Amino acid sequence: MSITHPLKQKWQFKNGKQKRNHPNPGKKYYGTTRICYLPSSKEGMKILKLMADTFIGKCFFTIGTSVTTGKSDCVIWNGIHCKTRRTGGPTNYGYPDKTYLQRVASECAHKG
Repeated sequence: MSITHPLKQKWQFKNGKQKRNHPNPGKKYYGTTRICYLPSSKEGMKILKLMADTFIGKCFFTIGTSVTTGKSDCVIWNGIHCKTRRTGGPTNYGYPDKTYLQRVASECAHKG
């Protein structure tokens, strides 16, 4: 899987107030910026569309505690794994990762 000319998806969230469906309704949450890289291919475009549909359905992110920083009440991934680096392999959230596209398609489908 080549990632030399990747598709890059960027999400930006401002700080806000948690709603009824969040862990601490009424409490402030902290925004963030997240970037995901996908291969610039037919398969990558298909996954990008699945991600967009999942995002529109409000299932891609949630409010919770960051696994990386331990900070609570912030915007976090909601069980859909994204490649945040172009290199480094799966243990560094990057490529190459031969089964990533199949896994992320399954995760998006599972979220609806």
